[in-house]
This record gives sequence, C-alpha cells and structure tokens, in this order.
Amino acid sequence: MDSQAARRRDKRPSMLSWQWKAFPELTLEELYALLALRQEVFVVEQRSLYLDADGLDARSLHLLGTEDTGPGPFLAAYLRILPPGVKHPDEASLGRVVTSPRARGRGLGRELTERGLARLEALYPRADIRISAQEYLIAFYGSLGFVTQGGVYDEDGIPHVEMLRRARG
Repeated sequence: MDSQAARRRDKRPSMLSWQWKAFPELTLEELYALLALRQEVFVVEQRSLYLDADGLDARSLHLLGTEDTGPGPFLAAYLRILPPGVKHPDEASLGRVVTSPRARGRGLGRELTERGLARLEALYPRADIRISAQEYLIAFYGSLGFVTQGGVYDEDGIPHVEMLRRARG
C-alpha cells in the first residue's frame, strides 16, 4: 500500500460503539469517563477555568463513542444534546462536543456532530439548533449548515460565536 492510501485509511473513522443515553441511564463509569474527557480537553488542554457541571447534564441526552483498542475501552468521542427550551428559549442545542486527544485526526468530530444533529432533527424536526461555537470552528460548523449570529464574544477565556442551523422540516 502506498503512503497516500495509508494516510486516507488513517483518516477514516474507526469502528466505535455509539450509544445514546439519558442522564439516569449513564453508569458511574460512563459518567466519570465523560466528565474526565471534558475536563481533560476543555479545562486542562484549552486552559479554560470554568464550571463544567452546569446543571444541564441531567436534562440532556448524551452520545458516547467508545473505542476498544488496547487494555480496555476508552471514551473517544462525546457530546450532549438539549431539547428546545432548556438552554435556549426556542431552539434545541448541542454542546460539549469533544474528541479524545488519543482519537484525533480520523474524522470522529464530524461523525460525532453529524450523529448529534441527526438525533436532534429526529426528536425535534421543527426546532432550529443553536450552538455556542469556538471561533476557530466556524468553518467546520458552517459546513454542517450553521450560520453565525452576531459577533465574537469571550466565553471562559476562549473566543466564541453563536451559530444557528434552521430546521429542515
């Protein structure tokens, strides 16, 4: 196999076990893993001091992408979705979108986000979806149908922008 083919192969998403869970369905191990991953990336790696336990997890659906490579399974990708009226008055939302540093570079972020959007659209087909995106991800979310709303603002020391994706139904 030539090196170009090897690079293409490495960019394909691996076979993850994807699971949707409501907060009460999460095991203690799953809850610990998702909180640890969010802290590893959003607090430590991005050096952003903020309270991750924002009171919204109990009212969210959680998508966990688990990979079993090596000594045991690990949480490779995670996000949560919120119904309309929980975080934003009229729109649904997705957030805490994160890929483990161990699993980056394989397109998992796109697969994760597409799965989250598909679930939101299935559950709330008439609801717009609003997110608070880190500024450097504007093009990524734009490629998924989001449009910026307003200017850049500081959220926990990181430039963010509100983005909206209109309901397709």
